[in-house]
Amino acid sequence: MNPLQAIGRVFLGFLGTTGRLTLFALNAVRHCFLPPYYPRIMVRQMIEIGYYSLPVVGLTAIFAGMVLALQSYTGFARFSAEGAIANVVVLSITRELAPVLGGLMIAGRVGASMAAEIGTMRVTEQIDALTTLSTNAMKYLVVP
Repeated sequence: MNPLQAIGRVFLGFLGTTGRLTLFALNAVRHCFLPPYYPRIMVRQMIEIGYYSLPVVGLTAIFAGMVLALQSYTGFARFSAEGAIANVVVLSITRELAPVLGGLMIAGRVGASMAAEIGTMRVTEQIDALTTLSTNAMKYLVVP
């Protein structure tokens, strides 16, 4: 196989994966508007994503604030401006770092949790059982 064929094979594989991902996303969006709806599962997912992520996000913000205060102190001490450290830390955490770190922590925690849950369901054949019971797995697992 020459190098041009290898590059073409990789590129076609990339296009195929992108197409499958696009179809999956469009199918998920389409199922958001079709009944049946599962409000109990949706509320459970909201609690799992929002409320149970608060400790991780809070700890991340606390430690980021401590590091920022420590690093700011060395610079502010040169100008005898130690009193401004608290204001600078609060502003920089709330405006810049909190949204980014919060999003990263929530995405990492929730993504790993959902991947583990769906992987366990696949291994124990629970997804096949949903199909056997005439429940759309996309509607039941992905949409909420």
